[in-house]
Amino acid sequence: MIKKLAGFFNEPPTKEVIQDTETVKTMYEEWRWRIFYACFIGYTVFYLCKKNIAVALPGLSAEYGYTNTELGLLGSSLYLTYGIGKFVNGVIADRADVRKFLPTALIMTALANICFGLSAVFITPGEATFFGLPSSTILLWMFVFFWGASGWFQSAGFPAVAKSLTYWYSNSERGTKWSLWSCSHQVGTFLSVVVSGFLATSFGWKMAFFVPGTLAIIAAIWLFDRLRDRPQSLGLPDIETYNNEPSAQKSTSDDDTRTYVEIFKQNILFNKTIWLLAIAYIFVYIIRFGAEDWIIKYLNEVKGDSLDLAAMKLGSFPLLGIAGTICAGVISDKIFKGQRAPVNLIYLLGVVLSLVLLKFNTISNLDFVLIGLLGAFTYGPQMMIGGLCAVESSSKKVASAATGFTGTFGYVGAVLSSGGTGFLVDRFGWNGAIGFWLVSTLICIIICTILLIYEEKKKRNCKD
Repeated sequence: MIKKLAGFFNEPPTKEVIQDTETVKTMYEEWRWRIFYACFIGYTVFYLCKKNIAVALPGLSAEYGYTNTELGLLGSSLYLTYGIGKFVNGVIADRADVRKFLPTALIMTALANICFGLSAVFITPGEATFFGLPSSTILLWMFVFFWGASGWFQSAGFPAVAKSLTYWYSNSERGTKWSLWSCSHQVGTFLSVVVSGFLATSFGWKMAFFVPGTLAIIAAIWLFDRLRDRPQSLGLPDIETYNNEPSAQKSTSDDDTRTYVEIFKQNILFNKTIWLLAIAYIFVYIIRFGAEDWIIKYLNEVKGDSLDLAAMKLGSFPLLGIAGTICAGVISDKIFKGQRAPVNLIYLLGVVLSLVLLKFNTISNLDFVLIGLLGAFTYGPQMMIGGLCAVESSSKKVASAATGFTGTFGYVGAVLSSGGTGFLVDRFGWNGAIGFWLVSTLICIIICTILLIYEEKKKRNCKD
């Protein structure tokens, strides 16, 4: 049974290369665009089933009386399974058929979301107990289970996309395409917050899981029609060969002489740059998910905003995040000539400034701007440190595993952010949460500075 299942997801074989140059050109133009928009839309839909929890938290707290620490368990369960799954699924995705792997992951994510909502239909907190435990406690752990399951299946999305972008776009163009695709994070977050906010306000928090889950199943069927695996599976030449990039061709040829395990060890396990990126990513995710998961509740409790208004304010986080993501890629390419570390440092300083101003701001409309700037400055490092930088610091043969490796560390940060923020709010109020995010940003700045010094030293040694 397991062998049959593995066989279903196996990477399709390489076809004989098409010799007609016009046919190759036409196919590459069509399929590159098709793969890109399919990956963009597909990953956006993943976020509809991920960020809906932020809108549901106030409803869960009001209806069931869960504390912030208990609510933090929900986020921690997803981030824990997502973090582990991102690495495991990254290794699998390197040798899996993207066309089957990605839609299946989205369908399973959808089912987990639907089951999350159904849990509250079948268990109603009250006087009843199960095995000596209050029904509210049983319900909480059912929420934790299904949200954790959702995290595992969602973790298969990014590695599959990373593989697609790495194989369909060469080194000279990958930075731009990666930053453009990465905007799917922000688009998905924005749509999730707005749509789920409307559904939760109008029909109750359960609909914020039922509707996105249904949409995800429909999207998964569409993805199976749109996606294909590597160009070689269609009879197309390697993208570096097609774009005539000799240095990239040489690197690919060298990789072909080694086994996957050898490439994995050399480019990930014994790669100091990857380790530095992974550690820095922990703190990037503490900042990012602290804002995405808790800002609505912060605005509701500290600034007295309604759920609708708080959701609208959080919507500016991913919207300006789109601009921040694209600018990060362009600035690092055009101004810093491919160096990512200086841009990361500039952006992280912007995070510190945005958080401080948001805390002391008393003008409600200005919150839209400050939260938007926080998103812009957060999403730049999020896109580069664990994604683009990880791929560029490893090998195309282990692109999914490299992003999965850094992603696992990132979601360690997400677990710390979710549970840690909830705990600190209960113990010290919201000042404790903001202090937690600020300290995390400062630590990340220190690590990125070390990374910049290390990379500069390595470049000088190569020249010598």
